Amino acid sequence: EKAVAAVFDAITEALVAGDSVSLVGFGKFEVKNRSEKMGINPRTKECMTAPAHWRPVFQPGAYLKQKVNEE
Repeated sequence: EKAVAAVFDAITEALVAGDSVSLVGFGKFEVKNRSEKMGINPRTKECMTAPAHWRPVFQPGAYLKQKVNEE
């Protein structure tokens, strides 16, 4: 449990610092910037602006994709 927590903490710290983390065969964690965009509040039908923000993303590696799609 401590080892898994330490790995997640290390990944989180790297993402906060703006770095990406690659786990060979598994995938890549990185942060991407989402730009500001206009939207509509579905309750009030009022136009609103969603602010720009950073979000973490995960891209699965080829080996992980292959294993998931095996039958």
